[in-house]
Amino acid sequence: MPMRYGFFSPSATATAPGVLLPTVCGEIMIPVSARQGRLHHRPPVQAYPVPGPGPPVNLSLPFMSEPLPYRIACLCDLRDAEGRILLIHRERPPNKGLCSPIGGKLDMHTGESPAQCAQREIMEEAGIEVPIERLHLGGLIAEAAFEGTCHWLLFYYRVLGPVEVPEKTIPEGRLAWHHPDELETLPVPESDRRIIWPMIRKHDGGSARPGFFAVHIDCRGDEMTWSVEESFPPAS
Repeated sequence: MPMRYGFFSPSATATAPGVLLPTVCGEIMIPVSARQGRLHHRPPVQAYPVPGPGPPVNLSLPFMSEPLPYRIACLCDLRDAEGRILLIHRERPPNKGLCSPIGGKLDMHTGESPAQCAQREIMEEAGIEVPIERLHLGGLIAEAAFEGTCHWLLFYYRVLGPVEVPEKTIPEGRLAWHHPDELETLPVPESDRRIIWPMIRKHDGGSARPGFFAVHIDCRGDEMTWSVEESFPPAS
């Protein structure tokens, strides 16, 4: 194998005289001119490490950590003719032991839209079919590092008009109707109590079409922080 620009190979020593110099990355051959008796000036080249046996080298730095997964889900706000809210007293994570609206993660395999996800979750958990025309996108909620396990992007849908759903037990927990005033005393997630439900109340249109809000909640650190990124009032 011929020698090119100082790259060293065992076969090169027999055909190209020179000086073998050790480097931190291995060894390179610097050819010597037989006619002039001195080192030739060559363009600078990169020396590559000599391969050898051994385990793979872990190049990660101590301060680097795996990124948290990002999950996409919907929240479905159903109200009855009395204005009560349908909540699940959850028996499963996330929010086990707390009360939250119907909802769930988007089906990534089928590529369903957030509204289709809301339709499916309402059918699975409440047992009623709601047409997409009655689903109003009332909010986008981004939660960073929720419980230190993942990030959430939540599509909040308000079902327009009253629905009738009997209270019952489902695999996720107990479905029950609650007056909005009860949210102050019910066990709900802290981010729901301090941020999400107040935002929903602020943009509730009553008999009119609700408004819209987008909020970012940062759960990292000792103190939860949030910022409202967009807000539209209810229709007049």
